[in-house]
Amino acid sequence: MTRIERPFDITRLEDEWLEADDFGGFASGTVGTLRTRRYHALLLSATRAPGARMVLVNGVEAWLEAGGRRYPLTMQRYTPNVIYPDLGASLVAFDTAPWPTWRIQLDAQMALTAEVLVSKATCETVLRWRLEGAATSADMGALVLKVRPLLSGRDYHALHHENTAFNFSARTSGDHACASWQPYGDVPVIHAASNGAYTHAPDWYRNFCYAREEERGLDFSEDLATPGVFSFALADGEAVMVLSASSASSAGTSAFAVATPCENAQAAAARASELARIEQHRRITLGSRLQRSADAYVVSRNEGRTILAGFPWFTDWGRDTFIAMRGLLIASNRLDEAEAILLEWSGMLSEGMLPNRFPDYGDTPEYNSVDASLWFIVAVHDYLATRHAGAATRTRLQQAAETILTGYTKGTRFNIQACADDGLLRAGVPGVQLTWMDAKAGDWVVTPRIGKPVEVQALWINALRIAATWNPQWQPPAERALQAFHERFVDPSTQTLADNVDVDHVKGAVDRSIRPNQIFAVGGLPFPLLEGAAARAVLEQVETQLLTPLGLRTLAPSDPAYRGRYSGPLLARDGAYHQGTVWPWLLGPFVEAWLRVHGAAADTRALARARFFDPLYAQLDHTGLDHLPEIADGDAPHTPAGTPFQAWSLGELLRVESLLAG
Repeated sequence: MTRIERPFDITRLEDEWLEADDFGGFASGTVGTLRTRRYHALLLSATRAPGARMVLVNGVEAWLEAGGRRYPLTMQRYTPNVIYPDLGASLVAFDTAPWPTWRIQLDAQMALTAEVLVSKATCETVLRWRLEGAATSADMGALVLKVRPLLSGRDYHALHHENTAFNFSARTSGDHACASWQPYGDVPVIHAASNGAYTHAPDWYRNFCYAREEERGLDFSEDLATPGVFSFALADGEAVMVLSASSASSAGTSAFAVATPCENAQAAAARASELARIEQHRRITLGSRLQRSADAYVVSRNEGRTILAGFPWFTDWGRDTFIAMRGLLIASNRLDEAEAILLEWSGMLSEGMLPNRFPDYGDTPEYNSVDASLWFIVAVHDYLATRHAGAATRTRLQQAAETILTGYTKGTRFNIQACADDGLLRAGVPGVQLTWMDAKAGDWVVTPRIGKPVEVQALWINALRIAATWNPQWQPPAERALQAFHERFVDPSTQTLADNVDVDHVKGAVDRSIRPNQIFAVGGLPFPLLEGAAARAVLEQVETQLLTPLGLRTLAPSDPAYRGRYSGPLLARDGAYHQGTVWPWLLGPFVEAWLRVHGAAADTRALARARFFDPLYAQLDHTGLDHLPEIADGDAPHTPAGTPFQAWSLGELLRVESLLAG
């Protein structure tokens, strides 16, 4: 858990929290209650799990009325960067355990605790407020909590603006404790069940300012609709609100709350209490802080499971899924879910390839990755090594792996094929990004890496060796490719590795840019390709030129193409994404390589943990709380960027944690 108490740096107010459901939806926001992203919301639902996400309830305006005074409980930022009201002085504590919890000091005797939790199974968001010390404040008179929901009903990548089409009409319960709205005809119905009283008071709140979007060079101003206000007699006890969504045609589908919306105050209070009880027990059973965070990424797809690459804007990507699951699931002994994911994805093979990603809308996957299929084989290896799989599952996964190897041997999309002359795997056509270094802006592929990228060869040779453990026909091509790898990638003068050979399919053309991809020849995969002096040389070059406290740079600072800051508009950010930007997930293969070179004795493991992982553990208390970010600046102080919650960053920490445990 992350706990923040006064006095704390004012910048901590923009650290972010995450509460995820089981279908791709989530709630998220900041310590200071400001929404700094278009993705911050209290009810953000996946209408076709785990994609097609919509922002339904962006937030609330909440305040306490007592003794003729108004005490703000939430902050808003309006253009041009005006914050009102300001909680800076009254917010005294924030905690992520067991879920986001705020403590606001109202006066010398009275404080208020506010909580937000998302029910994983039902997709409901529970809001709770309670007073502490109010009994000593008799002169305060009536204590009335007011909560005004702020609604949009938009795609989660979009922004919302005042318009005449918004439908403010409300359906309320007999005691006016519960209300439902449908902002637009094609938007889910929003339900708010409370133990208070709803008063219809339609209005627009205009010009909310999202600072993170402005920094990213995107549109950053939004208007939100508010249909009315809920009032609670807070002196009588805890106030609750349960937010949920349902389709316009039915009470619920797999992507929405499975519970029937509450219709009175008593039912709402009971529902909130039960959801909190169930969710607290579920989180305790997950175990460690890292395991609880890891659970956010594991969600439903169709009748199976998948892994979301990151929050707030990623869905499930093949490459990310297979890399992340090694730590999130397999090393964490969540083997039933690992099996379900591998079986789900194995049914999507096409021309020897697995999808790279699914679009937000529609079911047609994109097969534009050379390495996603190879990472699948690595994940299959790790899973089968647990001996959890039954005979039928083992056979099915082995057949899927061999289908990939056969497709790659014969040739498939995008010029992916094992070369007849050296057995190495070539890949690439102009205008298409196939490796994990996949930034593309318009028609500009920033790092095309057409040819024979080094980590692709490490994956290819590992995949061949893995398949050879059950089918010896794959052993000769593995040996041939390994010999060619040593001959063609190792620099005789330094013993380090080229990043790419036969660049642009030109025989003998070599790219010797110093990038982290060479580390996969030593660590990160089941079978190292280098040992001895060559392994040590690769490790030393990566450590000397690419290592930072938060991961590995994607390009050495000495390279003219190096970009040390990931910031600005999209073109600038894409240009830096793999040209120096730091990736925390790469610390996993680096630390494994370090252990293979220096030995895995207990004292060596302890040294590795202190040197390389302590900064990551410290990062859990910053930015994306209890999680690790997608990327960070290559230049000090290595400010985190990209998504604040990234699956493979956390997954690799968990995977290598199991190695360090011995």
